[in-house]
Amino acid sequence: MQIIRNISALKKVIRRAKAKGETVGFVPTMGALHEGHLSLMRQSRKDNDLMVVSIFVNPMQFGPKEDYKKYPRTLAEDVRRMKTVGVDIVFVPDVGQIYPEGFQSCVNIGDLADTLCGRSRPGHFKGVLTVVNKLFNIVEPDVAYFGQKDYQQALIIGQMVHDLDMNLRIKVMPIVREKDGLAMSSRNAYLSPNERSRAAGLNRALNEAKRLIRGGETSAARITGAMKRIINWYGKSKIDYIAVVEPETLSDIKTIKTRQKVLVALAVFIGRTRLIDNILV
Repeated sequence: MQIIRNISALKKVIRRAKAKGETVGFVPTMGALHEGHLSLMRQSRKDNDLMVVSIFVNPMQFGPKEDYKKYPRTLAEDVRRMKTVGVDIVFVPDVGQIYPEGFQSCVNIGDLADTLCGRSRPGHFKGVLTVVNKLFNIVEPDVAYFGQKDYQQALIIGQMVHDLDMNLRIKVMPIVREKDGLAMSSRNAYLSPNERSRAAGLNRALNEAKRLIRGGETSAARITGAMKRIINWYGKSKIDYIAVVEPETLSDIKTIKTRQKVLVALAVFIGRTRLIDNILV
């Protein structure tokens, strides 16, 4: 496994692989790797000749009061974990490599970024799309892998790839969960033992939404109301949003139609830690 920190050095390796007709799989991450990340890497290893993983905590996607400075940085442990799944190249640029002096260009998107997480984190998806666009240009992957936990992010990145005629495929992989159902996230490390117990209520709430919908409940308001009661039964929490939306447009749904597929998504602060999760029903 090679660790590369320089853009031009990585491009040379990619160019040689492409010249030999090798396919390139890419998993972009911010590090602090867990089983969810590793599941993406295993799929990339299965699908491709060369597997590249990036580790870059992207300052552009953090708001001024968010956790950029304290976001977990665990490169030595991340390297150990990546070796177990057969990663070929780890790209670890510093901020100056990605955003050199004089950097001005950004990627924006429309309505898909104005709802759910985009509503409460202004500018977040501009930062995500800008860095992902740069990474795609550097790595030139045939397939890039993302997790369903970040459903809105994956959808928006897919839209960017389509709109800008990028020559790659986005593959979205299932959420990987802890034994109690909590979606794996690097931010779970922030939770105290008490908060960790309270966080289990998020998945319980999503499962209740699934039960209600499959049982014939059509009112989004009644579904989200039931979810709020479950979350707060586990401990009073600050709910950023709970929403029932159309999976392709993220537009709000008030009444679910027969056999309609919906995305139930939530963002909740457990203590000071903001956690997201979702389920397709």
